[in-house]
Amino acid sequence: MQIFKFGGASVKNASGVKNLSKIIKEYGPKELLIVVSAMGKTTNALEDLTKSFFNGNEDMHEIFDKIKNYHFDIIDELFENNERQTVHDEVANAFVEIDWILEDEPHEDYDFVYDQIVSIGELVSTKIVAHYLNTQQPTKWIDARSFIQTDNTYREGKVDWDLSSNLIKNELSGVLKGSIIVTQGFIGSTSENFTTTLGREGSDYSAAIFAYSLDAERMTIWKDVPGVLNADPKWFDETQKLDQLSYLDAIELAYYGATVIHPKTIKPLQNKQIPLYVQSFIKPEESGTVISNESAKNIIPSFIFKVKQVLISISPTDFSFIVEENLSDIFELFHDHGVKINTMHNSAISFSVSVDFDERKTPALIDSLKKTFKVRYNDNLELITIRHYNQATIDRVLVDKDILLEVRSRHTIQMVVKDLSK
Repeated sequence: MQIFKFGGASVKNASGVKNLSKIIKEYGPKELLIVVSAMGKTTNALEDLTKSFFNGNEDMHEIFDKIKNYHFDIIDELFENNERQTVHDEVANAFVEIDWILEDEPHEDYDFVYDQIVSIGELVSTKIVAHYLNTQQPTKWIDARSFIQTDNTYREGKVDWDLSSNLIKNELSGVLKGSIIVTQGFIGSTSENFTTTLGREGSDYSAAIFAYSLDAERMTIWKDVPGVLNADPKWFDETQKLDQLSYLDAIELAYYGATVIHPKTIKPLQNKQIPLYVQSFIKPEESGTVISNESAKNIIPSFIFKVKQVLISISPTDFSFIVEENLSDIFELFHDHGVKINTMHNSAISFSVSVDFDERKTPALIDSLKKTFKVRYNDNLELITIRHYNQATIDRVLVDKDILLEVRSRHTIQMVVKDLSK
């Protein structure tokens, strides 16, 4: 039994859905569970809709109409006659859930509203994909929310592993013997049946949860790149494919921000020694990258860039030392505001961190910190991480850059920099 995961780029249009079907025919095993993300840039569009609704903007319905029409156009191209109407009706019924939300005043918890709206992207994409696959071979659509159970941490749902794994193992094993299963990435459910999401790009993590629970032979992520690259092509003209990665290197790259794999994906696979393959849906015949217990024979430096960084420096107001009590208070504030730290550095009287800028969370965090500490910050910065670095790789990325913070370990260097060319 295997798990295939397809991201939004792979199903961004009707030809993408047809290509997915072709890959399933040629490379899919008899027992297969397919995890699918929202189509194209739908998640971004639904995020825009959520912001517009929450802020009471007039363009709310215009944004929603574009989202609906985008999906209906794909349906019209994929299906004919009665089948087209059936799929159209199912997708329209899913969108009605958003209509009901938009008719009321926004819930006071933005993250709760976000999850109820943005999750619909995965539901409608999988309905379309499942119906199309069913025209080729027996396919069943299942709702991931019936299996992946989380707490009430909206936008970052924490998975109840025991409950989720038992539900998947007990209720899906038999179904897989008779047909292909299509389900959603990114989404789960609370004990009160409210929808949660697992964090941005969380579909990889969803696939890993199913792989772990079903003792899958392997898991494959189908991407628009030939495998895991040593740098993002939008930052580097020349990149190298990493043919082999150990679980350790993969989790390090994901943790530092490599976008090809969600950070939480690797651990469940490593726990059961399930290999992860990253392959191209454009050229599925090529080998891609395999992630397993085996380390790469040739070490290739990897580069990770994160933009829109804020460097926050925190000091006690009385010029005393930064000690455990201070750090406990600081970390508690970061946790309360839901802000993740990308890198950190501690000195005698200062604690500095780099975080992603969030228009809601970051200013609120800084205001809270200022109540107890002296706070300075710089924004519009970049965080550059090099795994397996040397001086040549450092020099390569520092052209027209001023280093504000540097943290080194034996294998990894992180630098928060300001771009002097802008």
